[in-house]
Amino acid sequence: MNMQDEEFAGASKINTSFLSPLERRLAPNVIPRIPSWLETQHLTMMTLLWSLMILVFSFLAAGNIRWLWMVSVMILFQYLTDYYDGKVGKFRNTGLVRWGYYMDHLLDYFFLCSIIIGYAFVLPEKSRFQLLLLLALFAAYDFSTFLAFSALNKLKISYLKFGPTEFRLALIIINGLLITFGTRYMVSGLKWVNAGAAVGLCVLIYGTQKNIWQLDMEGKEQHLNKVEKRLEKPYVPAKQCTY
Repeated sequence: MNMQDEEFAGASKINTSFLSPLERRLAPNVIPRIPSWLETQHLTMMTLLWSLMILVFSFLAAGNIRWLWMVSVMILFQYLTDYYDGKVGKFRNTGLVRWGYYMDHLLDYFFLCSIIIGYAFVLPEKSRFQLLLLLALFAAYDFSTFLAFSALNKLKISYLKFGPTEFRLALIIINGLLITFGTRYMVSGLKWVNAGAAVGLCVLIYGTQKNIWQLDMEGKEQHLNKVEKRLEKPYVPAKQCTY
């Protein structure tokens, strides 16, 4: 069996977040209404555009904080194109399964970087270290997810009912708070966000390595059982040929 005939596990994501049931109910009504000229690869690559515009509007927000409303609009657009790109591909059978997996998650990282860099434009310089730490922590979540996928052959994208949609919603809420109350509270609150993210990362890593360890032990036990059965098998000498 060649690679093209195998079912790629990365084409199916495990999402148990709060909003995932609502998304699944809406998707069958939305997907057929997406224009035929808008293909899965177009939706995927649009993350580049949204990320670039996030940087532009964040730069403008350094002078006028109300530009963060446009950043929130870009986050919403990125959610829509990112959520429906793979579903459109499956619905239309475009076949871009592995390409979609690679590009989708690579561009998700670009999107994350644009958000963090954008906040670096808006927040005071003293917050730069906390923003750098925030980028490192959220990148570690992605790193753990894809390493776990390679070990478990399951792509889980939500933890403790919190997934990509909830993350984007949190960003939009944060932008609204920044516009309403200014940057002072976010500067002081970043350390607590990082502390919570670090604790969550530790919980995630502990649970993931525990599952992988258990899988290894089950594999080891199965291997030992096979060896024992092979050793218990009586020796049957080969029949001698007579001429």
